[in-house]
Amino acid sequence: MAKSVHQLHMEAMVVDTHCDTPLRIDEEHADLGVRSNEGHNDFIRMKEGGLDLMFYAIFTRVRLTPDQSTVQAVRLIGETKDMIAANRDKVALAYSVRHAREIKKSGRGAIMLGMENGSPIQNDLALLHEFYRMGVRYITLCHCAHNQLCDSCAPKEAHWHGLSPFGKKVVAEMNRLGMIVDVSHLSDESFYDCLKYSKAPIVATHSCCRALCKHPRNMTDKMIKDLAKAGGVIQINFYPAFLSDAYGTDEYFDAADRYDASMKAYWRSGKKGKKEIAEFKKQTAYIKKNFPSPSYKLLVDHIEHVIDLVGIDYVGLGSDYDGIEMPPIGLEDVSKFEVITRELRHRGYSDEDIKKVLGENFLRAFTQVEDMALTL
Repeated sequence: MAKSVHQLHMEAMVVDTHCDTPLRIDEEHADLGVRSNEGHNDFIRMKEGGLDLMFYAIFTRVRLTPDQSTVQAVRLIGETKDMIAANRDKVALAYSVRHAREIKKSGRGAIMLGMENGSPIQNDLALLHEFYRMGVRYITLCHCAHNQLCDSCAPKEAHWHGLSPFGKKVVAEMNRLGMIVDVSHLSDESFYDCLKYSKAPIVATHSCCRALCKHPRNMTDKMIKDLAKAGGVIQINFYPAFLSDAYGTDEYFDAADRYDASMKAYWRSGKKGKKEIAEFKKQTAYIKKNFPSPSYKLLVDHIEHVIDLVGIDYVGLGSDYDGIEMPPIGLEDVSKFEVITRELRHRGYSDEDIKKVLGENFLRAFTQVEDMALTL
């Protein structure tokens, strides 16, 4: 008798490779140990969604000085570890693929750390080593601006035309340590430099397909093919502006910025300021009315596009929860992850193939990164 969708989902090792929840811990003082309707994620909804492993992004904004970014990253790691320690009956910090699987067997969720924007390591490999010791297992080399490691996809003019000289050293050292090189946010030239200089598979932890949405954050078909040829994986992002060109407009980004600013003001007021509450409601209503989110089926279209290009073994999920405004309809928060399993089953994929998309593809690439470190 065939497994139900729920049985399959709970049996699989379900992985989300990018979630910005540490910012909510830091800026909103979110308590992840209780179920909330705020944000997209907490430990209770993680369990409800059958998520076995989530990567929490240690994100630093590009406007920070190098020293400020290092301090911010250390604080976010400390706050995240404190939150995990206060909820050790629900989750545990994982340091390896094997450790994450052991945590799943214990009935808890595994949290791993990724760093989004390599600015906190400055120009010092000793800082890279220390962040690895703190538990960071991937680094998104840059964000929306060029930095000391590489060029970003956001600026129109290149600076390094790929990796910087120091960035090449960092990639080599990440290989030696067993850290994943994350190419999300990178320019096309930087992506190809990572392919050239990394001896281990590289991963796009939260990106989509440029053939379906022309945003420069997305990957071209050639990039996806070359990534797969090197054993890497693209983890599909849930952000509407990366899923459909209908959201890649100045009007949408302006509305999203107003929404984000009003939300932060609302939180800073302790959810008590009358003006802040009114403005947050106004901006929420505006963005929902004028830019209704796409269906989760569009997300699965991106998954299928990758499968059609390179096969089943090179695609997974990187939600960007708590870092995006309005996720797809049907995937309003982490508790709804099972809808992806249901849609993949509906489209005729086998249970084993669905398990690959849900997490095993990424874990295979991650294991290769770990194994490579043992040989260098």
